[in-house]
Amino acid sequence: MQANTIPDATSASIRLTITKFVTFTFLGYFTIGLSLAVLPVFIHQQLGYSPMIAGIVISLQYVTTFLFRGYAGSIVDKKGPKPAVLLGMSGFALSGILLFIAYYLKDTPALSLGVLVLTRFMTGFGEGLIGASPINWAIFAVGDQHTGKAISFNGIASYGALAVGAPLGVILHNAYGIGSIGLLIIVVGIMGFFYARSQKALRGDHKEPRQPFLQVLKTVSPYGICLALGGLGFGTISTFITLYYASLNWSGAVLCLSVFSLLFITGRLIFGRSIEIYGGMKTAIACLALESIGLLILALATSPHLALAGAGIAGLGFSLIFPALGVEAVRRVPASNKGAALGGYGLFIDLSLGLTGPLVGGVASHFGMLYIFPFSMTVVFTGFVLAVLIYYRQQRQGGLDK
Repeated sequence: MQANTIPDATSASIRLTITKFVTFTFLGYFTIGLSLAVLPVFIHQQLGYSPMIAGIVISLQYVTTFLFRGYAGSIVDKKGPKPAVLLGMSGFALSGILLFIAYYLKDTPALSLGVLVLTRFMTGFGEGLIGASPINWAIFAVGDQHTGKAISFNGIASYGALAVGAPLGVILHNAYGIGSIGLLIIVVGIMGFFYARSQKALRGDHKEPRQPFLQVLKTVSPYGICLALGGLGFGTISTFITLYYASLNWSGAVLCLSVFSLLFITGRLIFGRSIEIYGGMKTAIACLALESIGLLILALATSPHLALAGAGIAGLGFSLIFPALGVEAVRRVPASNKGAALGGYGLFIDLSLGLTGPLVGGVASHFGMLYIFPFSMTVVFTGFVLAVLIYYRQQRQGGLDK
């Protein structure tokens, strides 16, 4: 079935339609959030492996996410988003089964860790297939002119899910063990699968020839690299904040991730129109600068309260980086390649989060936990510099963002 856009619909109905589809993103990232804060502790403290090993295992998720983003984009462009979402929800359900098995093998650390590796690969498969698929489903329903809004709402769904899932995962882990998290992930994955089956299948109706994926990837790569550098701040907070707090004998580490996510959502809700008003590149530059300041505060924090403030400022800064750069990237490819463009662009955040584990884990292992936020701040600030260079290059070329 072809896309049934509603260009004349009211703003409220557009938001409602987009929300209906990004619910899949919420469900997927809710399952990711459930284990996000407890897996590093489980691997380090219960299985007895180093922080670097814990970081690598967590980051393995993003290897398969990276590999399947392009595949998902191809499915969306050829068959529509529905098949990709169905596959993604199946992947999340299977990851829950594997996590449940890993918990009951905890007395055999090597075997448990091996199953956790498979769990992270399957979680990455689910994330890769979900990825940009709900965004495209929403765009097909409401029209290309609402691309920025669809990307923003999708981000609210993903980080809102993390804000809810992470503390709930800690509660379940403390009360019943990590096996209970696996069971809940199974239930959510099955619910998402049947909800997706109930929705109308939509496809784009584009007559332009499709570009090869590698050509699309080359087009979006400058914006993707900038996104990847900005994403390392979030990756450091989400993967290492529990171990960072433990090293300082602080409590309430999960609050950092929740505050980051809540300020992220606040930024998208309050400042979402900044992209339309000021343009994607100007918005991205301001956000990368703010995220760098938040990470600097985290690096210098002498108390959990100051660390929470830093995490919140970093979340506010990170809030519009993905949609701001994404709008710039997608507008540079033909309409027939929008699914591949969003998938290719999303590869870079997966690459960022995938490298966070070994990079930041290596910094922690060789120099100490106190160095992880100065390191991540430096990387994000590099992204700020790159964004400035891209903006001025656009200005010299008479670019779109003036």
